[in-house]
Amino acid sequence: MSFRCTAFAVCLALAVFTAEVRVQRPLDPSRESGRSVTPAYEGWYENPDGTLTLSFGYFNRNTTEVLDIPVGPDNFVEPGEPNQIQPTHFLPGRRWGVFTVNVPADFGDARVVWTLTSHGETFAIPGHLHNDWLIDALSDGASGNVPPSIAFDTTTPKAQGPHGLTGGPRAVSAGVPLRLRVFAEDDLIRRPTDIPYGPPASAALTLTWVKHQGPGEVSFDESLLEIDAPDGEATTTATFDEPGKYILRVTVNDYSGIEHAGHAQCCWTNGFVRVEVTP
Repeated sequence: MSFRCTAFAVCLALAVFTAEVRVQRPLDPSRESGRSVTPAYEGWYENPDGTLTLSFGYFNRNTTEVLDIPVGPDNFVEPGEPNQIQPTHFLPGRRWGVFTVNVPADFGDARVVWTLTSHGETFAIPGHLHNDWLIDALSDGASGNVPPSIAFDTTTPKAQGPHGLTGGPRAVSAGVPLRLRVFAEDDLIRRPTDIPYGPPASAALTLTWVKHQGPGEVSFDESLLEIDAPDGEATTTATFDEPGKYILRVTVNDYSGIEHAGHAQCCWTNGFVRVEVTP
């Protein structure tokens, strides 16, 4: 990009704009590899107890390259602890609502900023409470549909929505399968015949497991699971190839959530499992 300017103020503004375009290029086309990851702010919602939740996702513009960006100078959230359960493992494409940050009701005009650096580019996205970023994450205003409720055992309360619940830490040795159980329930307000887009779902609930944080590779016996009934259990195993601290994430979608939940921000639920893997 080139330009010619005659006034210092105009020249300076154009130069800054040009530098930002060169560095950020958020709308560059995807490639198989070599592109960066951009954090995304999805919006905020109010919880029943009056606290507020800020939801974040990301866009990995590579079509095949999976990036691992450990928590540290290239991947941090502020203010507060650098590690606020943001992902360090970035799958290709756009991923919605992969982690959240809870803030108090009097958060006001403050900001929570997630900063990512990859392939030489740095992006910082602020989470805020602007009214036009309010999302219906806990209820679809049009249909009354709500996210599935999930738990990791039968003795603790179930949770709903992008913030979901966090379990663990679980302990396992590298190379030894770790059993993962999810108990899920849905209201079935939105059934396949209610959805005007895409093929109908064959199951009441769909669960997807991914590595969220951790130093090594994680293999799942089954990463995509289905529950046919509105209330049931799904089980898989995860095997870790090296020791360290991990977080696994399971996303539980109801009928309306399959393939399309991200844009609407309802109705799915996240679950996070902390795992400590020993040699």
